[in-house]
Amino acid sequence: MKKIISISLLSFSIFAPAQISLAAKANVLIPTSSASWKNLKTAATNAVEQKGKNITGFNAGLSLKIDLPTSLYLMPEIYYTNFSNEVTVANEVNAEATTIKAKSSRVDIPVLVGVNVLGDLLSAYAGPVGSFNLSKGDNFGSFVQKVDAKEFTVGYQLGFQSEIKSVILSAKYEGAFSKDQRKFINNIAGSSQEINYDNRTSLFMLGVGYKF
Repeated sequence: MKKIISISLLSFSIFAPAQISLAAKANVLIPTSSASWKNLKTAATNAVEQKGKNITGFNAGLSLKIDLPTSLYLMPEIYYTNFSNEVTVANEVNAEATTIKAKSSRVDIPVLVGVNVLGDLLSAYAGPVGSFNLSKGDNFGSFVQKVDAKEFTVGYQLGFQSEIKSVILSAKYEGAFSKDQRKFINNIAGSSQEINYDNRTSLFMLGVGYKF
């Protein structure tokens, strides 16, 4: 009991002088292969040139920013995320390709640690993100999902944000620590065609928020 009280008092002493703010945020999700500047720039450029055709989904949620006594801050968030993966494979019967568009929904909980580079005008952050899948088995045309989605996966995020009065602009990259391997099998009699892919793809997120 004494240890619990001591930890509680220590936590209170750390966070008591902290400023806490709540924001609503939304992001568009764009698939990318890595966090390199070249790939992120290409993804953003294509989103503009293709009028958003490479945007694979969106998320929306709440963000709590806890300013610590130093230039650091803690930023736990929660999002509802909806996105789709388009997978194309060669058809075993004819020369035509087969494409399925698998949709997924999940609850994402990032816990980010950031540093103010130019005060609220520019900050950088990074941290883990836990994802709870809401989508279960699904069928696409003649393809039946044989491997269910993992209930929980873990990834990571890193990015930047800028606060201009009550408006928040952000750009971040999400990668994966764990895989979410899916398998679809063609249900047509005599077919052995399979489609396999990892549903935990790398994403580039462009977002906007409002601080209350």
